[in-house]
Amino acid sequence: MKNILHDLYNGKIIPWERYNPGSDKQNEILSKIEERERYFTAKLSPDDSQRFQELTQLYRDLSNVEEDDLFSYAFTLGLLLTMDVMKETEMIYND
Repeated sequence: MKNILHDLYNGKIIPWERYNPGSDKQNEILSKIEERERYFTAKLSPDDSQRFQELTQLYRDLSNVEEDDLFSYAFTLGLLLTMDVMKETEMIYND
């Protein structure tokens, strides 16, 4: 049986570096986004293109912050759920 705490401690699991090849739908959307970014970048002046690239980077940064918050929330929620189940189990076995 794999011990997740051991793997976390030893750096075998790094939550923020997860491998996620993405679903077909995700890959399709990402491809469309990249195609449109290339389109607009080619149409814009060099200065506007730079500003557009900065804007898209800001959206990526926001997405990373949101993923970080979601991970923290989901992890906490999972622990609270586990604690609740353990409390219920204790009540069942102690009755």
